[in-house]
Amino acid sequence: MLSKFYLYNTLSKKIEEFIPHTPGKVSMYTCGPTVYHYAHIGNLRSYIMEDILEKALRYNGYDVKRVMNITDVGHLSSDADTGEDKMLKGAKREHKTVMEIAKFYTDAFFNDCQKLNIKRPDIVEPATNCIQDFIHIVSSLIEKGYAYVAGDNVYFDTSKLDDYYALTGHNSKDLMVGVRDDVEEDPNKRNKADFVLWFTKSKFEDQELKWDSPWGVGYPGWHIECSGISLKYLGEYLDLHCGGVDNIFPHHTNEIAQSEAYLGHQWCKYWFHVHHLNDKSGKMSKSKGDFLTISLLESKGYDPLVYRMFCLQSHYRKPLEFSYEALDNTSSAYSRLKKRIATLQQEGEIDKNSAETYRVRFAQTLGNDLNSSMALTAVYDILKAPLNDATKLWLIEDFDTVLSLNLVSKSKENTTVDAQLEELINAKIHERTLAKQRKDYATADAIREELLAKGIVLKDSREGTTWSKI
Repeated sequence: MLSKFYLYNTLSKKIEEFIPHTPGKVSMYTCGPTVYHYAHIGNLRSYIMEDILEKALRYNGYDVKRVMNITDVGHLSSDADTGEDKMLKGAKREHKTVMEIAKFYTDAFFNDCQKLNIKRPDIVEPATNCIQDFIHIVSSLIEKGYAYVAGDNVYFDTSKLDDYYALTGHNSKDLMVGVRDDVEEDPNKRNKADFVLWFTKSKFEDQELKWDSPWGVGYPGWHIECSGISLKYLGEYLDLHCGGVDNIFPHHTNEIAQSEAYLGHQWCKYWFHVHHLNDKSGKMSKSKGDFLTISLLESKGYDPLVYRMFCLQSHYRKPLEFSYEALDNTSSAYSRLKKRIATLQQEGEIDKNSAETYRVRFAQTLGNDLNSSMALTAVYDILKAPLNDATKLWLIEDFDTVLSLNLVSKSKENTTVDAQLEELINAKIHERTLAKQRKDYATADAIREELLAKGIVLKDSREGTTWSKI
C-alpha cells in the first residue's frame, strides 16, 4: 500500500504532497556528471540524497523509473554558454581524446557511487548517444518560433515565454550574464537570457566532437541534453526532476523553457534540489585546485560509508559544512552503532506485528520532506525498543534498504583479536566479576562499555561470562 509522501517543491516554493502523473509509478530524472574530472564530495552529496529519495519512494510503495544523463559534450566552463568546453579542457589536461576522458571519469564516478552504496539508475545515457534526438527537438522549436539562428548558432528565444523565471522566482533584472564565471555577453543573442541550443560556430577549432545538422556541423548545448534524454526515456510528463541547487539557474530554468515550448504543456511538476556542501572557505568546487574526493578520504582511513552517514545527518535543504573534525565524529558514531548492532543475536521469532508499527513510522519520517536525520535516528530507537533481537535485526536490515549503511554486514567484520587484547579482555572480565560480587554495578557496566568500545561484546550466562569480537 502506498504511503503519502511530501516534498519541498522548488517550483511552488512549498512542501507539497507528491502525486505522480500515473498513480503508483514515478518517473524520476537526475542530472548526471560532466565526466571531465573526478567527482568531489560536494557533487556526491547531491547523488547520495537523490539515492535516498529514490529508495525512500520505493520503500513507500512507489514503482520508480530513474534516468540519469552523462554529459560528455557541450558543457562549457560557464553556464552562460561561454568559455572552454569542459570535456575538451579535460582532454588537453591529460593528453587524451575526449572519449577516453569520458570513459575513464564515467567509470570513476560509478566506482565512487558503488563505494557509497548509491544505486545505479535504471537508465544511464551519455549525451553523445542522443544527438539526433536533440536535433529533432531543436528543429521543432525553430518551426514553432521559439528558437532562431544567429551567428551560426541556434538560440532559444526566452522573450516568447510568459514566465521564464518560474523556477527561480527572479525577474529579468536579476539575471547575470554568467553564473559561475565573469563572461562577456554574447552579441548574437536577441535577449540577455537567451541560451544556445546548438553550436555551429565553435570557438575551438580543435573541438573534437561534431555532428552534421540542418544548421551546419556542430554540437548540442548543455541544456538541451537533459530535456532530450528525459523525453526519450520518461515521456512527456516527468514526475520528479533532481539536482543540486546550482542547477536551478540557468540549467533547470532552461530545461523547463525548451521542454514546455516543445511539448505545449507543463513538463515536470516537482523539482528536488540538494543544497551545497561547504568548507570553511565556502562552496566546494573543482576550480579551487585541490578538491576532496572519496579516494582521498579513503587514503586518510575513512570508510566511504562514513561520508554517506555524515550526509544523512543533515537535511538536504540545508547547507552542510565539511570538516575532518565533523567526519571524525561521524566515524566514531558509525563505529559505535555497528558495534551495538553486533551485540544482537538471531534469537527468537520475528514479531512482524510489532515491527510494522516501526516500519510505518519510518515510512512517515521519509515521507516528511525526506527527513534523513530522523530516519537515521529510527535505527537508534529500534535498539532501545522493547523488541527481541531477531525483530530488531530484521527492522534494521529493512531500514537499511534506504539508509544503505551496511549496518548489519559491517558489524560482523574483523572478528579476530591478538594475544595482547585477549589478555586485557580476560583481565577486565575478572575485574568485572569482582565488581558484580560486591554489587558495584556501575563499575561492571563501565567495563562492559569499555570493552564494547574496543569491539568486544560480553555475554553473561549461568556458566559465567563469555566474549566475542565484533
